[in-house]
Amino acid sequence: MAVSVRIPTILRSYTGGASEVTAEGGTLAEVLDHLDAAYPGIRGRVVDEAGDLRRFVNVYVGNDDVRFLDNLTTATPDGAQISVIPAVAGG
Repeated sequence: MAVSVRIPTILRSYTGGASEVTAEGGTLAEVLDHLDAAYPGIRGRVVDEAGDLRRFVNVYVGNDDVRFLDNLTTATPDGAQISVIPAVAGG
């Protein structure tokens, strides 16, 4: 299943500057694995060493935050739009 993944500016060095890329996978974990095969190292910026989403990275499938769905096992239907959004802090 092909999905579209929006890449934040901070991770575009992994995608050769592309702001959006196409990936395959039926779940978010599979999409991240496919992305990492095409763009080595990008998965490690989204998922921590324990295999969980990093604390300060938000991922949406469509308009839904995967943390309120099934995290990395969230379904990614064909044509879905996935957005990776790093949390911003400041004062």
